[in-house]
Amino acid sequence: MLVEEIMKTNVIALPPTATIERALHLLHEHHIRHIPIVNEQNQVIGIVSDRDVRDASPSILNTGTSSRELEHEIQTIMSQPVITIHPLDFVEEIAKVFYEEEIACLPVIRQNQLVGIVTEKDMLYTMIQLTGTHVQSSHIEVKVPHRPGILPEVTSIFSKRKTNIISVLVYPFKDDPDYKILVFRIQTMNPLPVIEDLREAGYELLWPNNLEGPKQ
Repeated sequence: MLVEEIMKTNVIALPPTATIERALHLLHEHHIRHIPIVNEQNQVIGIVSDRDVRDASPSILNTGTSSRELEHEIQTIMSQPVITIHPLDFVEEIAKVFYEEEIACLPVIRQNQLVGIVTEKDMLYTMIQLTGTHVQSSHIEVKVPHRPGILPEVTSIFSKRKTNIISVLVYPFKDDPDYKILVFRIQTMNPLPVIEDLREAGYELLWPNNLEGPKQ
């Protein structure tokens, strides 16, 4: 899946000379948490979060604080340089960027101009879609040898039962390089026949590991 498939294109942005008060208003009005700061060529030069604006705003507990702080330009509190991504980047790869950089949003640029934005909430929703957890399904985990051709061997068992596979994930098995875990979500509320078929084929089920299939 590509970034362009999940990014928001109606991005709320501000010039560096906009006031902190203006940013505060936009954050509340549009229920967003980040505002990219762009120059006259629509190039991203900074980014401001709701926390940045909150920290720069006068405290309601301090009656002696002047509201002039909100009149300061947004460039005085923006973060820079900004990590950006491209519309043709893979979603699975930018998930690693979110994790490693510990950030909550990534502006999307094409030809050095802002064209979209992806937030951590967008990423979580996309992961839900990719793993198939948004639809009714059954979850099966199978421990298999780590060798070529093992995936089609296992999926052929589902095929015999005409069971629709919603998603497949592959995980390492602990620290053992000789095995891996195949995680299936299948479109059935009764996985018992498939479970029995997998066991009869000699595969070890990690989940469910306590359900018995129908007796023949």
